[in-house]
Amino acid sequence: METITNLVEYYDELYPVTQEQFDFYNSILETFSKPVRFLNVGCGTGILENRLAKDMTDVTGLETIKELLESAARKRRNQLMAVRFFQMSTIEMVRFLGKGFYNVISCLNDRIIFIHDKVLLRKFFFDCKQLLVENGIIVLQLSNYNLFKKNQPVNLPKKNSIRVSLSSKIEPADDGEYFLTSDIETGNGKKLPVYDRVKVYPVVQSEIADFAKEAGFNSVEFYSDYKKTPASESSESLVVIIR
Repeated sequence: METITNLVEYYDELYPVTQEQFDFYNSILETFSKPVRFLNVGCGTGILENRLAKDMTDVTGLETIKELLESAARKRRNQLMAVRFFQMSTIEMVRFLGKGFYNVISCLNDRIIFIHDKVLLRKFFFDCKQLLVENGIIVLQLSNYNLFKKNQPVNLPKKNSIRVSLSSKIEPADDGEYFLTSDIETGNGKKLPVYDRVKVYPVVQSEIADFAKEAGFNSVEFYSDYKKTPASESSESLVVIIR
C-alpha cells in the first residue's frame, strides 16, 4: 500500500538536483548533437527534467504516481519548454514511445527496484535498447545492494532535509520476494507512512551487468557518485553508465 501524498510536499528537498548531478548530466549530454532527447523513468516531481529542458534538451518524464506527476507538470514555467510528462510504467513505454529516439534514458533514486520482477527487469533493459539511438546511454542510480546479506532485512541510508527525514526498510518474505516500508519523520517527531510493504526487487551489480549484456549493450561502468568516483565494495550508492 502507498501513501505517497505524504511524500509529495517534501520530495524536492529529499531528492534535490545537486550541482554535481547537473554537471554529470551536462557532460553526458554534450556528447550528443542538440537537441538531445532525454527520457527519465520514475521522474518524481520533475525537478531534473525541468532544469535540463532549459538547455536545448528535449525531455520526457515517466511517472506512475499521479500526485508526483501533477507536481512535475506545475513546474513548467512556459509552454515553449521542450518537456513533457506521462503517467506510464516501464511495461508500457516501448509500446507508446518512439523507438530509436532517445539519446539518454535514466532511472534514478532507487526507482529501478520498483520493477519488482526479474523477468520485467530483463524486459526493461531490452526495451531501453529499443528506445535508444545507436550508441545511446542508460544512467541508473540506486543503493548498493551488494552490501546487504541475502534474505536479511535491509535498512537503507536515511534521507534528510531541513524539515524531515525519510527512513526505508526492505524485508524478505519466505517465498523469496522483497517488500519496502518507508515513512517520513517530521521535526516534531510525527511519523507519516509512505510505502507499506510494497513489492520491490533489490537488484545487484552483477545482475545489472548481465541484463545489460543480454540486451545488447557493450559496457557497464559502476561509480559511487556523480563525480565518477569508481565504485568499491563499500560504496553505499551506485551511479551506473551503460553503453
